[in-house]
Amino acid sequence: MSALSRILSPIDAVNDRFAWLAQWAVLACCLISAGNALVRYGLDYSSNAWLEIQWYLFAACVMLGASQVLRLNEHVRVDVFYGRLSGRGKVFVDLFGLIAFLMPVVLLMLWLSLPLFWRTYTSGEMSGNAGGLIRWPAMLMLPLGFALLALQGLAEIAKRIGWLLHRHEMDTHYERPLQ
Repeated sequence: MSALSRILSPIDAVNDRFAWLAQWAVLACCLISAGNALVRYGLDYSSNAWLEIQWYLFAACVMLGASQVLRLNEHVRVDVFYGRLSGRGKVFVDLFGLIAFLMPVVLLMLWLSLPLFWRTYTSGEMSGNAGGLIRWPAMLMLPLGFALLALQGLAEIAKRIGWLLHRHEMDTHYERPLQ
């Protein structure tokens, strides 16, 4: 294992753990959604708390899973020319996208979401709906998700630079999605 891999593998491992949480949040969200539908239409009963927990879990799915999607190279890209490029060309396009687009946006969103989370946490803000939940767990997903994405973005930049310098092995194969 190269020195770069030893440095970057803990970042990948952290994002693997949060992706595991995101996977379970998907399952929980689906089960709660199905349960809500059964209770609402079968028993004519509804609870705002159960409806809100669905979007809390959806926030966890998206925000905790985004860094894993980046790590696995399954993120959305504009694929006009990318599939035709050589491995080196793909790595340069990836580097440009990571440095010029991903990192500035992610860092800005992290900067903007931290005060939002802190305000909802310290104020104990509750949902305006009857029987609603406290808001800070959902708001926590924003800075946490963007921090994980920034960390993984830095790792992906380092991997690509390491690959260009022949210090890190990386699969540059890309299969265009079926349209």
